[in-house]
Amino acid sequence: MDCLVIGCGLSGAAVARHLAEQGKKVVIWERRDHIGGNMYDYVDEHGFLVQKYGPHTFHTKKKELYDYMCRFGQWQNYKLTCGAVWAGKYTPTPFNFTTIDTFYSAEKAVILKNKLKEAFPNRDTATVVEVLSNPDEDIRGYAEFLFQNDYAPYTAKQWGVSPSEIDPSVLKRVPLRFSYDAGYFDDDYQFMPTHSFTRFFENLLNHPNIRVRLGVEALEYLCVSGNEILVDRQAVDYPVVYTGALDELFGCRFGRLPYRSLRFEWKYEDKNSLQDAPVVAYPQERGFTRITEYKKLPMQDKPGTSYAVEHPIPYQKGSHQEPYYPVLTEDSQKQYAAYQQRADQIPNLICCGRLADFKYYNMDQALERALSVCAAMD
Repeated sequence: MDCLVIGCGLSGAAVARHLAEQGKKVVIWERRDHIGGNMYDYVDEHGFLVQKYGPHTFHTKKKELYDYMCRFGQWQNYKLTCGAVWAGKYTPTPFNFTTIDTFYSAEKAVILKNKLKEAFPNRDTATVVEVLSNPDEDIRGYAEFLFQNDYAPYTAKQWGVSPSEIDPSVLKRVPLRFSYDAGYFDDDYQFMPTHSFTRFFENLLNHPNIRVRLGVEALEYLCVSGNEILVDRQAVDYPVVYTGALDELFGCRFGRLPYRSLRFEWKYEDKNSLQDAPVVAYPQERGFTRITEYKKLPMQDKPGTSYAVEHPIPYQKGSHQEPYYPVLTEDSQKQYAAYQQRADQIPNLICCGRLADFKYYNMDQALERALSVCAAMD
């Protein structure tokens, strides 16, 4: 081989394809029994296309990323809608003026909506962090109401830490809207595969210079010694692209980086619709965070409905769990910086991806990062 790629998710597969097109012989080691990483999907026993590792839709503001995806798949426009339920009431998310109408009296709702427009002129959205610091008592009270009923309990369950410990970037991912606009994202390009994400990966990896080996635990064959990478106990000088958890590559010498995992409870019901949106959060329910109704992701015209209930759990290596989300706190990012500094000392080691970069990437961000790695390797 000319290059070794660890991991067959979006980051690893995109880098592998680039290297293969440059004439390099690329081998991919993937520890799971399928390609596609967390984007892997399949048709379940009831005939619904479902995503094994939770809901994914591709969205981006950048045409070059959209064009890249179109090279390897066929896509349909799809605008994701999400919601949240507490106190027996449903509201769309991101929270908007419908949220205010749902939880406030008509008189108070009018006053609050006008105040928000005046406080944030010429703006469509603001983060909950911004609104919490607003000097107006009503505006601040609205943000505190949302924080106490949704952001705080959801964050505590999802991340296993107090909201005060989590990096503010996580809380800023879901803004507040100052209108009745719905839809989870505002990006110019929002789409789902016409066939499946798995088909996209099959096309992406379909190159004579790429060989994929599934069911390979990379760290059983690969390790670091000094500033060298050893494969089967022999030092190698070809590029090794690593997309896994960076602490595990270095034997957790600086301590374990915190990741969160998920347990999915799969269900089917003989009904046409389970909930008002494909993805709905239940911040005040015990144990689980959200339900994804795959019949609506994308819309599938079949009787019944298949859905998954998500239970966040701590990630523990060796327990057949997937490390989905890096837990971004001040301490964990200092810890990661030590691993990153160590990785930078190895000239032929290239790290990228949500786990290796210890960043909470969306799919477009993961792709953009992978393509920047490709450009740096040219």
